[in-house]
Amino acid sequence: MTREKHPIAPEDLRVIPANEASFEDIETVMGVRGDAATCHCQRFKLRRKESFGSLGREELTARLREQSHCGEPRARTTTGLVAYLDDEPIGWCGVEPRSAYDGLRRAFRVPWDGRDEDKADDTVWAVTCFTVRAGYRRRGVSRALAAAAASYAKEHGARAVEGYPLVVQPGEDITWGELSVGKRSIFDDAGFTEVHAPTKRRVVMRKDF
Repeated sequence: MTREKHPIAPEDLRVIPANEASFEDIETVMGVRGDAATCHCQRFKLRRKESFGSLGREELTARLREQSHCGEPRARTTTGLVAYLDDEPIGWCGVEPRSAYDGLRRAFRVPWDGRDEDKADDTVWAVTCFTVRAGYRRRGVSRALAAAAASYAKEHGARAVEGYPLVVQPGEDITWGELSVGKRSIFDDAGFTEVHAPTKRRVVMRKDF
């Protein structure tokens, strides 16, 4: 059985808040090419009139470093979780109070269309993205991260946590960049429930505590 097809059990992973990890480990997960390296988990952090092109990778990297408080285990906040397998950093998950994502509140309509939600409610958290290194994908890492993100949010005072994944049909060809928000099945397995379907391809998954 090849490494790519061999599933990774959740208990074999160590998942820690980003502030307890080194930024070098996060950079290892983000890589040097592709969507994760470009975005640096800033898609929903961008403010009005900002874009990846206008900011550049150096600024995006600096923002993630500042937001995550890497190497500061006593920091009161951070912006995500890092997954390790045998001390090798292999995965990242963005999770914070929903109100911390300016772009999510301002420009991304999925969480809000057809719903009566307070965008400033700090007690509702959001799982916004997953990044898994090549060679470890489709082995259960994102599922483990979704479950860990829900637990982390609850431990830090969330009354609910949401995700905004894609609905992927059998045999449908989806690029890894599109799947940064996760698949619905990932959230299903982590105990989230669909609360809204604003489009045919996108659903709002939620876990109330």
